[in-house]
Amino acid sequence: MTAEAEVAAPMSSADPDVSYGRLMPVTVHFDDLDSLGMLHNARYPLLVERAWNELLHGYGFTFDGDWAAAGDFCNVVRELLISYEAPVDRPGAYAVHLWVDRLGTTGLTYGFRLCSADGEVTYARGTRVLVRLDAGTLRPTPWSDRFRACGRELLRPAD
Repeated sequence: MTAEAEVAAPMSSADPDVSYGRLMPVTVHFDDLDSLGMLHNARYPLLVERAWNELLHGYGFTFDGDWAAAGDFCNVVRELLISYEAPVDRPGAYAVHLWVDRLGTTGLTYGFRLCSADGEVTYARGTRVLVRLDAGTLRPTPWSDRFRACGRELLRPAD
């Protein structure tokens, strides 16, 4: 296999497990592609963030611009790690597989995969660490009981 073929062939997990977490549909648009016709590296985290926000909206969490009333939406990214495994080279329907790896008192680590719409082919994977903030002090504050209950539903099973 040539080096070009290795780069172009999407990696597929032997048995991608989507029995935990959620598979959230996302769309890659033509203008998300770079000059080489591949999804621009900065768009991967954007798609993940959109999927995460859509997931939270599905649980009834919303943000209307008022940080004092934002509750659990008042959080910041402490860390983002991403590994690009294969290029996305065309617009269309894809998915982001989301799950929670760790749910702490004020922090949360969630895992993600940008994948084919059916979850079978993985294009990128990573983790993101969020810290819940108090809107007034901008200091870490505990997640709400409601948020913690939703987070527990998304916990990845221990290996």
